[in-house]
Amino acid sequence: MSAPVSPPCPLSEVTTDSREVYKGRLLHAFSDTVRLPDGRQAQREYIVHPGAVMVIPLLEVPGCDEPRVVLERQFRYPMKQVMIEFPAGKLEPGENRLACARRELQEETGYRAREWALAGVIHPVISYSTEFIEIWFARSLVAGSNRLDDGEFLEAFTASVGELGQWCREGQVTDAKTVAGMLWLQNVLSGAWELNWHTPED
Repeated sequence: MSAPVSPPCPLSEVTTDSREVYKGRLLHAFSDTVRLPDGRQAQREYIVHPGAVMVIPLLEVPGCDEPRVVLERQFRYPMKQVMIEFPAGKLEPGENRLACARRELQEETGYRAREWALAGVIHPVISYSTEFIEIWFARSLVAGSNRLDDGEFLEAFTASVGELGQWCREGQVTDAKTVAGMLWLQNVLSGAWELNWHTPED
């Protein structure tokens, strides 16, 4: 027996025309004409993004019940300031998402992780971009050398979960994906949200 067909959403907007506005190395912008639920037309400008991953690296500290987290300081040109973030990066065409997470963690921080767990997905800018960010936890970290991209400058450092929470609360950390990661982190450490850890095969 086939599954029932869901009725069309009464809030949906139907694309009637789509025009490419700009295509660069990262951004691919479109301007679409859509039919609104009441039958009128409107314009929608948005950016098509390949998606990204973010890693929440947990660094176990001997004698401490709670791990520290690995973070980065990086100058973000559109904001004209240094931002504190979890390691993250854009997916390459056809790239497996866990492979991307492992690559970005090592390239940006030098750490490799023996164990990984998928937490979930966020859509950070739903009003004007298709971007999604898949959130991964990493633990059993092994330190090594980073391999930054040409022209990439950042500083990796560690902080306690309490410090990160305070920075989020006081507005020192405003990066949306990192604030969302803090929500996952608090719930995972409290036991409210479970993760399925596994060891990837190299």
